[in-house]
Amino acid sequence: MSNMMQLHRSMRVFAVAQDVQEPSDAVTDAWVRLIRAQRDVVGRIEAEMKCAGFPPLTWYDVLLHLKRRSDGRASPREIEDAVLFEQYNLSRLLDRMETEGLVRRIPYPGDRRRQLVEITEEGRLLQRRMWSVYGPAISRFVGGRLSDGEAEQLAALLLKLMHSENA
Repeated sequence: MSNMMQLHRSMRVFAVAQDVQEPSDAVTDAWVRLIRAQRDVVGRIEAEMKCAGFPPLTWYDVLLHLKRRSDGRASPREIEDAVLFEQYNLSRLLDRMETEGLVRRIPYPGDRRRQLVEITEEGRLLQRRMWSVYGPAISRFVGGRLSDGEAEQLAALLLKLMHSENA
């Protein structure tokens, strides 16, 4: 039994003392496997991106969000809300991306205190080049292990978790 599973199971004594509903073994196992699967698959994809000379997936995530906007612009808050990967310091990430010429900050119309982030042509090109490695990696590490039916089932189950009443 893994350390994480032992920790979760040892918490039962505390949970009972606190009169809190304890997760079943099946729920705990699902939780542990969900976290491990995410870490494993993202780690493998990140490694392929790095081998191909690309920046981390967080960069791709920001570029894709901006590219999908009709004007190629979004506020930092909108970017933070939309990205798939946690970004503890979005401001630093945007600084690095701006230094590389992938995005630029522009004044927010009507409010000089705020800024918008706009994708550049270089950013659009990098996003497309990154997808040439990222897309096949998703196919290999997810699509190569799950049938389309299983992928749909997994997506539905994960959506169910995302929309729980406690989320």
